[in-house]
Amino acid sequence: MALALAAGAVVKGATGMGLPLIALPVLTAVFGLTHAVGLMVVPLIVTNAWQTWRFRAEAKSDRMAFLPLFLAAGVGGIVVGVWLLTTLPERVLVLSLGIILLAYVALRLFKPHLSLSPSAAKRFGPLAGAGGGILQGATGISAPIGVTFIHSMSLTRDAHVFAVSAMFLVYAVTQLPAMWLAGAMRPQWLLEGALALIPILVFMPVGQAIAGKLSRKAFDRLILTFLGLIGLKMVAGF
Repeated sequence: MALALAAGAVVKGATGMGLPLIALPVLTAVFGLTHAVGLMVVPLIVTNAWQTWRFRAEAKSDRMAFLPLFLAAGVGGIVVGVWLLTTLPERVLVLSLGIILLAYVALRLFKPHLSLSPSAAKRFGPLAGAGGGILQGATGISAPIGVTFIHSMSLTRDAHVFAVSAMFLVYAVTQLPAMWLAGAMRPQWLLEGALALIPILVFMPVGQAIAGKLSRKAFDRLILTFLGLIGLKMVAGF
């Protein structure tokens, strides 16, 4: 579990995402999905608050105009997602999202210059935010919708990390009381989440150092590779 958290922290430091995607499968195998999702809430709040603050200058960019409505819709989506977590099986939803994610990666490979305009991002942001929120609440992972949408805007590395970190931060802060009210959170899990921060905070700077040496093209390829692996994992079901 410590190795999974450390590996997720390196990827998180480099790309702004990846911590739950790498750590959750291992944690779920040990604790079960609900426990694992609850345990990850504290690490998600702390790490994303750190990265949102670190790249806070990007908040003034015109490309961030989509973010307020995107995040607001995500909050509503999380409430729905937490309800799904406590009532419905997740396999069909995860399989469908994996297929969509792989289709997006294929599209970007064949049309690498495809980019969502700021006006289109603002128009479709609430829909993507709600979808990401539902997925976050139901499975603890919002990247297949949220990060895919943000990546389609072709932002700079700093802007990309700020946007996804702000998304993960708002989602995690909303998810904590939602899970508590739904009876899907226990005080012990918060303590376990605080202990999980030890390997995470040690290894996140490693990822940040790696990312600092990447070109824009290399960073974009890294994100696409990571999204592709997520899609394959979701479709395969492991």
